[in-house]
Amino acid sequence: MNDLRVYIYPARTGANGTREVFYSRRADGPFYRWLYEEEAGRWHFTRVHLSRLTLKVLSLANRESVPNELQRQLFEHYLE
Repeated sequence: MNDLRVYIYPARTGANGTREVFYSRRADGPFYRWLYEEEAGRWHFTRVHLSRLTLKVLSLANRESVPNELQRQLFEHYLE
């Protein structure tokens, strides 16, 4: 998908060593925070306003670090 970027906090991982929170942005659009909810078994998103400080801490995620289910949901989200 063109102009889609996925971000992470480099130092944060979940209890089992996986990432539990991702951020996404397409082109110059809004940022979304993606959080995996165990009980629902699904990724949920919220639109967020990030401060300049937060933006400096985020790093681009490589494709391999983004779970397949989240990649699918990102694709669906940005198609709408």
